[in-house]
Amino acid sequence: MTDTVLSLHQVTQRYGKLTALDAVDLAIPAGAIYGFLGPNGAGKTTAIRCAMGLLRPQAGRIEIGGHDLTRNRRQALASVGAVIETPALFPNLTGRENLDVTRRMLGIAPALIDRALELVDMREAADRRVGQYSLGMKQRMGLARALLAEPKLLILDEPTNGLDPAGIRDMRSLIRALPERTGATIFMSSHLLSEIEQLATHVGLLQHGRVLFDGTLDALSRQQTPRLIITAAPVAQAEQVLRSAGFADPIHEGERLILTDPGAITPERAASFNAALHEAGCRVSELRLERADLETTFMTLTGHTGDAA
Repeated sequence: MTDTVLSLHQVTQRYGKLTALDAVDLAIPAGAIYGFLGPNGAGKTTAIRCAMGLLRPQAGRIEIGGHDLTRNRRQALASVGAVIETPALFPNLTGRENLDVTRRMLGIAPALIDRALELVDMREAADRRVGQYSLGMKQRMGLARALLAEPKLLILDEPTNGLDPAGIRDMRSLIRALPERTGATIFMSSHLLSEIEQLATHVGLLQHGRVLFDGTLDALSRQQTPRLIITAAPVAQAEQVLRSAGFADPIHEGERLILTDPGAITPERAASFNAALHEAGCRVSELRLERADLETTFMTLTGHTGDAA
């Protein structure tokens, strides 16, 4: 993925003395599912409003599909679809009729309605009134509406907000498949770190209006020191084997030994430790390489104790 679909260059927005966005730089590559994270008040909503053309930043530049959002607003936004939390739909109209209203406003072909319904698995419910839909069905219909014009960029703000576990799972499956099925790039915010971890290929982390990280999820996870966790008996003998391998101070957690040297903890070294422990007569019941999950990484980078909303 080399092309950039959405980019923010030194974007700054202030509200009085409050700086909501402080020279923000972000680059969302084509084909990515980009998770946008930050504590409450970090500036995520302001950044999304700027990216959608709802708010003009006081400084900086935003480009969508190579078009400057300020100079070429119509061309830039023509390739954008969006779902912002719970979508506003006409409850007295059917799902199909709701999509047709949007289709007529956009001046696009009627055949695109069936395509959008198929993408979100709503064809069977399309002729029911929206007022009879569950929240999950409304979310999917909102997603169908955002996909009508075949956007290159899909902006999703809290797409699983309020859904039950089954609805979250269904929405996750839909979002995960969209880049391959439609060619769209996904830019999504969520306070559910586990959802971002399961879906995202790239992550942007914002705090106090500043970017703490912008890159791949793998690169973010590598910022945290991996741990090699070993459970072996007798533990004293296992510790001696590790000390002989150059680890002077393994961490004790009950019967477990934990190594945290970032330069030495690799899958290859783990395999060699396993062989050495067996050769020394130790009974190994656990040996695994553990990297910090997204929640741990988020808390470490932000020094935050709450959620990522």
